[in-house]
Amino acid sequence: MADEILTIREVAELLKINEKTAYKLASAGKIPGFKVGGSWRFERQEIARWIKQKVEEQQGGNGE
Repeated sequence: MADEILTIREVAELLKINEKTAYKLASAGKIPGFKVGGSWRFERQEIARWIKQKVEEQQGGNGE
């Protein structure tokens, strides 16, 4: 299960963005995550769903 939960650094690497950008997106509620203590954590499956949703939105939402 250790690889099911991602850190801000891992999410940034996955999305190919800067860690600071990932932090801003998480703080603004634009990517699904939660805080443990003062640190952001992300479920790999939720990030995958979020990516799929964004791709579908950009393709007009018809999935084609």
